[in-house]
Amino acid sequence: MSVTIDDVKYMANLARLQLSDEEAGNLVKDMNDILGYMELLEQVDTSDIPPLEHVTDAETGFRPDKALPPLDHEEALKNAPDADSDYFRVPRVID
Repeated sequence: MSVTIDDVKYMANLARLQLSDEEAGNLVKDMNDILGYMELLEQVDTSDIPPLEHVTDAETGFRPDKALPPLDHEEALKNAPDADSDYFRVPRVID
């Protein structure tokens, strides 16, 4: 499988990106290099390797999940840039 200039232009259109011909050409090369590397990785025999949850033995650092009391209403609104007595106020974004 290889990526063509038409594929890059199609993906750029989907992402709403405007690419010059030079940028599109560079992306074609980069994407084909990535796909070539993935094909190389597919050749590695991993049948006797067990799946891993993490790639390192390091602890994940997740804290235990435990229920805590909710924030007080005033405490929750304390750092809001703009709030009335009950809600956060945000700028209007829809006309």
